[in-house]
Amino acid sequence: MSGLSDIQIDVFRQRLLEQKQKLLAAVLSASEAADVVELDQTRQGRLSRMDALQAQAMSKAIQERRQLQIKQIGEALRRIEGHEYGYCRACDEEITCQRLEFNPAVIFCIKCAD
Repeated sequence: MSGLSDIQIDVFRQRLLEQKQKLLAAVLSASEAADVVELDQTRQGRLSRMDALQAQAMSKAIQERRQLQIKQIGEALRRIEGHEYGYCRACDEEITCQRLEFNPAVIFCIKCAD
C-alpha cells in the first residue's frame, strides 16, 4: 500500500470515477462530429467540405485522446483495487500527493517522467 491514507485514496478514486463519467459523456455527445463527411459538391462548396474534413479530423483526434484518458483512468482504478496506486511504474518510488492531485491517473514520479 502506498503512503497515501485510505481517505486520500478514496478521494482520488472518486475524482477518477467522475473524470471517467465526464469523458464517457463527452465521447457519446461528440460522436456525431466524427461522422463521415459527404463529398456531394451540389450540397456544399469545396471550402466548406475542406472545413468539414478538418473539423472531422480534429474531432477524431479529440475522441482518440478521450479514449486514451478513459483507458488511463481505468488502469489507475485497477491499481487502486490492487493496492498499487501511488507508486511509480519505473522506479517503484512513491508518487507525490501533489502530482496525483494534478493528475490522479499518472503512473510515473516526476523524476521518471522527465
